Formats: sequence, structure tokens, C-alpha cells
Amino acid sequence: MGLGGCIILIAVGAILTFATDWDMQGVNLDLVGVILMIVGLIGVSTFSSIARRRRVVVPPTTPVVEDPAAPHHRRDGYSDGYGV
Repeated sequence: MGLGGCIILIAVGAILTFATDWDMQGVNLDLVGVILMIVGLIGVSTFSSIARRRRVVVPPTTPVVEDPAAPHHRRDGYSDGYGV
């Protein structure tokens, strides 16, 4: 369930809790609305923690070592034989 689904759960729960006056035998719609809002909030917090974890940039663990004996080629368009 993505962020949109969680927000929809919160909205439906708020509508059931605060904006309806229906009475169903055996079902407490206020309690169902509160449960939906809580589940939506848990989903939003879980989604945001996962999204935050995905954005972490980890530096490389192995150092980059250049070999001084290797020939160094410049790729600037002028030193490769063209325009000489």
C-alpha cells in the first residue's frame, strides 16, 4: 500500500468518525473510523521511514587508486588527433 492508499484510509476513517450519523446494528462506525485512521497513520509512518532509507547515499567502501605507470588519456576532443 502506497502513500495514496494510506491517505485514503485516513480520509475514510475521518469521514466515518466525524461526518456520519448512521446507526448499524452490531457495528460501531465511530470505532471503525478510528481504526482506519490509526492504520492509515501507521502506513504513512512506515512508508516515510522506508522512503527515507532509500535516499541514503553510501560512499564506496573500496578506495580508488590510480596507477601512475598507466598512460593517461585526455578525452577533451583536442588531444585525440582531431583538430591538430
